[in-house]
Amino acid sequence: MLRQFLPEEHVENVLDINPSKLKKRGIKALVTDLDNTLIAWNKEKVTPELVQWFSSLETAGISVMILSNNSEKRVKLFSNSSGVSYIFRAHKPLPFAFKRAMRLMKVQKDEMVVVGDQLLTDIWGANRVGVHTILVTPIVDSDGWATKLNRHLERFILSRLRHRGLLKWED
Repeated sequence: MLRQFLPEEHVENVLDINPSKLKKRGIKALVTDLDNTLIAWNKEKVTPELVQWFSSLETAGISVMILSNNSEKRVKLFSNSSGVSYIFRAHKPLPFAFKRAMRLMKVQKDEMVVVGDQLLTDIWGANRVGVHTILVTPIVDSDGWATKLNRHLERFILSRLRHRGLLKWED
């Protein structure tokens, strides 16, 4: 049961994800969470570093989409400044929005990677549809009220994964 929460990779920051390496693996689409993955949950604007990273993904032939459980207003603010398409109120970890992203991006599950900071929404949801997953260390230690609840359960799951020797990285 714990394996459904296990990401295939872990990086400190989305900027550590190399577009050319993704391309070599046949990845054509990258779906990413917004809050605490791309920007802090209480910030709105895209950073110059993210703009450059999005550009490098585009240059590599990898399309990008934001998949967020947040409201349209929140996601649209970021999307308007970054030019990245989005799906809001995704209801992650349910599989529907992940499948919708695949349809909209015209890719198969082996051509897509999902990036996020939460095991219980991003990783579990993507694993449920068989998509490659990358867990990102949250940008800030604070979270919105709903995410705080998830973090407690997440710490327990990570400790169990670590105890069973399934994690390949350190906290």
